[in-house]
Amino acid sequence: MNVRQFLIVLTISVLAISCSSAGSHELPGAICGTPVNPAVTRPLLASTDDLREFTRVDRSEAITAPCVLLAGHDPVLEFRFSWDDMARDLMYLAADTGSISGIREPRKIDFTYKTIVGADGAVSIAPCKTNGGKYFTLTLQVPQIGLLDQTHRKDIEKFMRAYFPATLKTLGCR
Repeated sequence: MNVRQFLIVLTISVLAISCSSAGSHELPGAICGTPVNPAVTRPLLASTDDLREFTRVDRSEAITAPCVLLAGHDPVLEFRFSWDDMARDLMYLAADTGSISGIREPRKIDFTYKTIVGADGAVSIAPCKTNGGKYFTLTLQVPQIGLLDQTHRKDIEKFMRAYFPATLKTLGCR
């Protein structure tokens, strides 16, 4: 085998390896215990490398807890599952400057459930009687959306329209 043939074989091998690894970044069919179509999740993710979950959510206990979808070590979707006896003021939660529920430029949307969508996240609430309370609130933050990026509001809304009702179905509301 001459040098030229060796280089051709090497190039083809490298391309084959890189093409096969590109397909290994599949999106999960469920996030934080909720089934969701990967097509509504993909536009929100800056990266799909090494996706994994960190969760403290226990639906049977119905205790306020976080769930984070990570790409490598970086959070790409941050959720807060919260059960309360009283309905929360969503605009107050969305306008909070803390890391738990702060959302830039929050706006109410026309939806079956009270929902506020912002440039980098959303908050929804619905009546849901469980051992943890009478209302369930879900907060979504997408931390990798830049401060000046206004392009994901529709993607966030589409995701919440799919994810929030699907989450409610998993909670055992009475």
